Amino acid sequence: MSVPRVVSADEWLAERKDLLAAEEQAAQSLADISERRRQFPAVRVEKRYQLEGPAGAVSLLDMFEGRRQLIVQHFMFDPAWAEGCPVCSYQADNVGSLEHLHSRNTTFAAVSRAPIGKIEPFRRRMGWSFPWYSSLGSDFNYDFHVTHDEAIAPIEWNFRTKQELIDSGNAWAARPGEQGGVSVFYRDGDAVLHTYSGYRSVTPLLCTTDQYLDLTPLGRQDADVELLHHDRYAAEA
Repeated sequence: MSVPRVVSADEWLAERKDLLAAEEQAAQSLADISERRRQFPAVRVEKRYQLEGPAGAVSLLDMFEGRRQLIVQHFMFDPAWAEGCPVCSYQADNVGSLEHLHSRNTTFAAVSRAPIGKIEPFRRRMGWSFPWYSSLGSDFNYDFHVTHDEAIAPIEWNFRTKQELIDSGNAWAARPGEQGGVSVFYRDGDAVLHTYSGYRSVTPLLCTTDQYLDLTPLGRQDADVELLHHDRYAAEA
């Protein structure tokens, strides 16, 4: 474990100002990217997806809960698994109070292929309040490239084909199975527009725990600490 360098107060201030300039430049770059997202075009969602929630069948339009915007976490939870992916769970832990999103006309929901009978107990175990729907039996996961099965659809992830993934050293992302991501939709009356999807380069930005840890000398400690479902840390201690 490394120990921070100890310097004089003047040296610390000089280095802090230098770092501040880099932070401000990075913040401006992120703000510019966010503005580009806001100006990004949309594609009309023509397919009538039917998903399942605790109360029964729902459409993509229903998932908005009357709001204008919908953010969907593509949560990795294969129908054969007993529980959801720890990495996706980590992201879900960082969603926070839904009221902040709701006050801005935005709904957050998760979607997985696991049946609702597995999703609901796991959601309650984790203490999450956001709605979570099963896409089992629909094309939703395949159309948004977060379930890979070449018998159903060509493999594509992070806007790269299977061969492009292999050629770029990301063959792991071209394997059959589940992948994570996030998609954004906009409601124009009863029309649903797909405005954005993001995968590996975007989802880490949604984890505020990482952002806090990035402020510290030890950082995220990914090589030293195994990522677990949050109710398992005490048992592992």
